Amino acid sequence: MLSALRLFLLCAYSALASLTGLFLCLLHPFNPENTRRCARLFALPSQRFLGIRVDADIEELNKPDQACVIVANHQSNYDLFVLGGVVPPRTVSLGKKSLKWIPLFGQLYWLAGNVLLDRGNAIRAKQAMLTTTEALQERGVSIWVFPEGTRNSGPELLPLKKGAFQMAIAAGAPIVPVCISRYAKALDLNQPESVRVKIRALPAIPTTGMTLNDMPALMERCRAQMAAVIDELSSEAADAAPAPLGR
Repeated sequence: MLSALRLFLLCAYSALASLTGLFLCLLHPFNPENTRRCARLFALPSQRFLGIRVDADIEELNKPDQACVIVANHQSNYDLFVLGGVVPPRTVSLGKKSLKWIPLFGQLYWLAGNVLLDRGNAIRAKQAMLTTTEALQERGVSIWVFPEGTRNSGPELLPLKKGAFQMAIAAGAPIVPVCISRYAKALDLNQPESVRVKIRALPAIPTTGMTLNDMPALMERCRAQMAAVIDELSSEAADAAPAPLGR
C-alpha cells in the first residue's frame, strides 16, 4: 500500500516538476545552470516522499572555477532522485538521443542544455563529443557522465567506456569520480525509510599533459578507486540502515 502511494505521488510530482522546469528553461534555454536547478527540483521533494535518505560528502564537486568531467556509477531510474541534489553549478550531462522523445521530461532534458548522443551515428556522436570538449575548455561547463554506459545494479562496477576519458584528456580537464553506494536492490518503498544512500566525491584526477596513450591507465586507476569506495560506502549504508518492519 505504501509503495503504491509513493509511486502515485512520484508520478504526479514528476509531471508537475517537468512542467515547472519547462517554464524555467524556456525563460533561459540551454543555460548551463538549468540542469542543476531542474535536478534539485525533481530530487529534493521526491527523496522525502519516497523515503530515500541521502548522506553526501561532495566537497570535491563544489570547488570554484573547476570545469571537470564527473564520472559516476549508474544503478537505476531512481538515480535522478538520488543524485539530483548533488549536481554542482554549471554542469550538464550526456544522455541518449532517445530521451528527447519522452513526454515533458525529454523536452526538459534538452532545453536544460544537456548533450544528447546519437550512438547509432558515429559522425553525430563525434560532433557531440567535440561540443562537450569546447564546453569544458571555453565555457567552464562541467560534464556529468555515467561511464558504465548502462544501468548496473550488480555487485561489481562494469568496465568503463572511453568517451568521458577522451573528453577529459582532449580538454585537459580533471576527472572527478562520484561514488554511490549500491542501493537499487535494497530499495523497499513499503518501508518508512525505503533506503539509505551514501555518496562521496573523490579527489580530482588531473589530466593535464596526458595523451590518448595514457588513457588505459587513467581508466583503470579511476575504476579501481571507484570500485573500492563503492564497496566501502555500501557496507556503511547497510550497517546504518534500520531493520525492516516485522523482522
